[in-house]
Amino acid sequence: MLKLFNTLSKQLEEFKPLEAGKVSMYTCGPTVYWNAHIGNFRAYVFEDVLVRLLDFEGFEVKRVLNITDVGHLTDDADEGEDKMVKAARREGKTVWDIADLYLKKFVEDSSKLNIRLPEKPYLCRATDHIEQQIELIKILMDKGFGYKTSDGIYFDTSKFQDYGKLSGQKSEDKEEGARVEANPEKRNKTDFALWKFSYQNGRSFDSAQDDSSKKRQMEWKSPWGVGFPGWHAECSAMAHEYLGQPFDIHCGGVDHIAVHHENEIAQSEAAYGTKMANYWLHNEFLTVDGQKMSKSIGNVYTLDELAEKGFEPLSLRLFYFGANYRQIQNFTFEALQASQNALHKLRNIARELEVDGTVLADVEADFLAALNDDLNTPKALAVVWKLLDSENSTQDKGATLLALDRVLALSLDGYVGKRVVVPDEIQALMDKRMQAREEKNWLDSDKLRAEIESRGWTIEDTKEGQRAVPKH
Repeated sequence: MLKLFNTLSKQLEEFKPLEAGKVSMYTCGPTVYWNAHIGNFRAYVFEDVLVRLLDFEGFEVKRVLNITDVGHLTDDADEGEDKMVKAARREGKTVWDIADLYLKKFVEDSSKLNIRLPEKPYLCRATDHIEQQIELIKILMDKGFGYKTSDGIYFDTSKFQDYGKLSGQKSEDKEEGARVEANPEKRNKTDFALWKFSYQNGRSFDSAQDDSSKKRQMEWKSPWGVGFPGWHAECSAMAHEYLGQPFDIHCGGVDHIAVHHENEIAQSEAAYGTKMANYWLHNEFLTVDGQKMSKSIGNVYTLDELAEKGFEPLSLRLFYFGANYRQIQNFTFEALQASQNALHKLRNIARELEVDGTVLADVEADFLAALNDDLNTPKALAVVWKLLDSENSTQDKGATLLALDRVLALSLDGYVGKRVVVPDEIQALMDKRMQAREEKNWLDSDKLRAEIESRGWTIEDTKEGQRAVPKH
């Protein structure tokens, strides 16, 4: 029985899908103005584990993941410039080129982490769904939830009685903590943009300069004027387009709770008159060396940067499993190295197993019990290590490990039953090292170990003698 912590109810709840055997899920995706970093990928790995668990337990999962390629301003309170436009200026490209470039990179990096992304149309770009967003705004305007200002169309949060129910903050509490407001025309500080006009007082949202003669790269005609959708509109419109309303699960990071997801709920439920989603799941932040991730500090790392330091993407995936998704997790390179060492150990053990055994029902049950307890990945990993340390046959351990890896997705199918064959040249170096050790020539022994390691092999000294294992 799967239990999940629902941010909406603030408690652990038994998961009951709207339709037996099927799960509808919406997951907030990236704004493709830059490479996704290790903090972003913590969310996508957590969501991937959830999808794989549901699939393992026999559910048919329909997952939507949005790609934000317009409308996400540098200030989440609907001020500043579009992040896509800022990136285009930084790199001397069009906003369309930026979107294509970083979407492609996101898909490639996700694949390296064994994250299964949905396929089109469920991997959906905001710019492909302008018509649906305009239709949503029309409904809200007709129902009296929207109003026009000089810079766009806004949602009147005072008209939505339940505004704040996800974060637990009342509207007046939110207003007390709101930033200094740049738009005095807003009726309430918590009101948010549904549609932004391309120009305000002759100033383009693409530039700080007065350049009303310059056409914005991403703009569309609407009943209210030429412009572009607000960030929040895309999720409500695309979720409704592909999942209907209500749907089962909505996922995202804790940073989305107070603004983005609160606003999604308000506009979706105001427009369609029903609950948006039954379960809201949020992963906590990833810190680095105990500090918040920040480009100014220089502690925001991408997969490419980890690779330059010798770390495999799957070692990061395994690292994420060391904490429950609802816990703040601290990233250090020492911890990542420990995860990479553990991954290599897991692979080396897997090589000594067989694939033609029987899945151990009690082990599988313990593994699923851990994950069904709000995705307790540390406990699930403990089950795996206990299995490998058990007295069960190599055949049954191998078959069981492969079954569990359907959820963990550490690509162990490439290792189980594939015993190591040591190349002749490596064996020759090992023999020389053994001779040096017998002669207590430790200097030569260390040099030979270094030579073996430079060729991609690690030497383990066991009671039975030397053992060579590949580094990967």
